[in-house]
Amino acid sequence: MSTPHNAAAPGQIAPTVLMPGDPLRAQFIAKEFLEDPVCFNEVRGMLGFTGRYRGRPVSVMGSGMGMPSIGIYSYELYTAYGVENIIRIGSAGSYCEEAKIYDVVLADAAWSESSYARVQGGFQGDTIRPSASLCERLAGTAKELGIPLLCGPVHSSDVFYREDKTPYYRQLHAQKGVLCVEMESFALFHNAQVCGKNAACLLTVSDSLISHEETTAAERQSSFTAMMRIALETAAAL
Repeated sequence: MSTPHNAAAPGQIAPTVLMPGDPLRAQFIAKEFLEDPVCFNEVRGMLGFTGRYRGRPVSVMGSGMGMPSIGIYSYELYTAYGVENIIRIGSAGSYCEEAKIYDVVLADAAWSESSYARVQGGFQGDTIRPSASLCERLAGTAKELGIPLLCGPVHSSDVFYREDKTPYYRQLHAQKGVLCVEMESFALFHNAQVCGKNAACLLTVSDSLISHEETTAAERQSSFTAMMRIALETAAAL
C-alpha cells in the first residue's frame, strides 16, 4: 500500500535502501550502478529506484534536505515497506583539518540541537548512535576496497544559514568532537531505534569551513563514487 509520499507498491522496495539527500543523486546511482533499475516513486520529485547489484536487490531513494524530510521518508520505509537497513549517503561540511574535501566519513554518532527526536518519540538526549553492526559492515567493506574512512561523531543541524557569524564550528569540534556538519542523520538514527531497524551514515566532505574549499552541485550529484561503492558493496552482502 502506498503512502501520501511514496507511490511504491508492496514488494517494490528492497530490504536495504541507500538514501542520498538529492533525488538526482539517487537517479545517478540507479542508472550507473544497478542492473535493470525500476523507478518506484516520483511523488514530489523524490525519486526512488530498485534494481540489482551483484545479483542482490538494492533500492536507492532521495530523502530531501533536513530532518523533517528524511524523518518522513525513512519512517515510512521502515514501517510501511518493511525496510530493514537504511544507509544514508550524503554530503557534509568539514569542521576540522582532518576532514578534507572528498574524504569519506562514517558517522559513529549524531549530535544535534534539534527537537526532532524529542517531539517524535520523547527522546531527551542530544546524541544518537547508528546501528553498530551495520557500521562494522561498512567499515569492513571500506577496508576491503582500500578506501580510507574517517570515523567519528557528526553535527546534525536544522539550520543551513546561520546568523551567528562567529567560528562556532571550532567550538563544536572542540567540545563535542564532531568532524563535520550535515542535516539528516540524527533523525534517521532516531527512527531506526524507534522502529527496531538499522541505520548508518556515510558522508563525503563537499566543503570545508576550515579551508573554504567547496565542490559544485554537479560534483556532489555524481562524483562521490567512493562512498557509493562502499554502500553498494555492503548492501549486496547484507
